[in-house]
Amino acid sequence: MALRIAVLAKQVIDPEMPMAAFQINASAKRVETPATIPPVVNGFDENAVEAALQIKDSQEAAITVISSGTEFALDVMKKPLSMGADELVLLQDEAFANTIDSFVTAQVLATAIRKLDGFDLIICGRQASDWDNAQVPLGVAEILGLSCVALGKKVEVTGGKAVVERITPDGFEVVEAPLPALVTVSNELGQPRYPTLRGIMAATRKQPTIWSAADLGVEAGHLQPRVTLLDLFVPERNQQCEIIEGEDAADAGRQLAFKLREAKLL
Repeated sequence: MALRIAVLAKQVIDPEMPMAAFQINASAKRVETPATIPPVVNGFDENAVEAALQIKDSQEAAITVISSGTEFALDVMKKPLSMGADELVLLQDEAFANTIDSFVTAQVLATAIRKLDGFDLIICGRQASDWDNAQVPLGVAEILGLSCVALGKKVEVTGGKAVVERITPDGFEVVEAPLPALVTVSNELGQPRYPTLRGIMAATRKQPTIWSAADLGVEAGHLQPRVTLLDLFVPERNQQCEIIEGEDAADAGRQLAFKLREAKLL
């Protein structure tokens, strides 16, 4: 029987876009990007797709990519399919717009996973490059009652267990978790494979499954945010530079030392 793997992936603003193109809508408290700059699949989530594909390379497995959001760019979200994933499920609804609230996103994803009859292994990126919260995978594991192994750099499945080499400050450790389980991976796993021409052509023929909040049957209470965004802004930089002069280098050094003592920095 094929191993069933789910990969949770998020569509994000391209982190490589020029800072000049970065705009914040102060009234709506959201980041707005020009239409000329397309979104991308979160980089760590591409690592998660690669981890799933490495398992599929060694044993029979079916990979389903699941994403929650509002307005998906299909050519972007089909990238995991062109890499070798089997199915794409998009949870698309305006009710899912509050992505800063990890609890709401975790509830939506967990509901979809239950609707898909669960998986043997769920793999996620360690965090998303937009908010960097790193909370959604942990929330999904908690809601579904799964073991969670974080910060993996290698994932294998053997004997009904997930065997994970996870990163530590001093190196790595090997952890085993009985299936079903959830694992988050980091970029230490290695560079994700490039889509092949054959994979790209196959992905164009595949149509994603798109579910709204009504399709999922998500209760209204589960979509009520527990986090309120009070303000969103680009930090202002205010730097002042004072040139310390003197009769010569030694005198300038003495003047500098005096200024530093005066500011109680020495």
